[in-house]
Amino acid sequence: MMEEHVNDNRVRSYDAVLKEKYGKPGSPERLRFEEEAYSFYFGQALRDTRKEARVTQLELARRVGTSKSYISKVEHGNILPSIGAYCRLLNALGRDIEIVKYTRT
Repeated sequence: MMEEHVNDNRVRSYDAVLKEKYGKPGSPERLRFEEEAYSFYFGQALRDTRKEARVTQLELARRVGTSKSYISKVEHGNILPSIGAYCRLLNALGRDIEIVKYTRT
């Protein structure tokens, strides 16, 4: 049976929604969700950066010594590359990662 989502227009905290749907922080289900979310986010960011630079997937793959298939998998969120690999991809597009410290409120 398919789960039906009904919008009851109640305001909920994002943390409560995640806990309800994917479990408590640190649970296997929550960690799996977070990994998939990071893969999607970093893939989209790479794709947007590559397109901004007007570079094809094939050209980016050649620049970093990998395959077009690998670039596609990263951009579609199927693979979350190591931070080193992600930096190499961005550097090949003339970009860097900047670490910014902020305080949570």
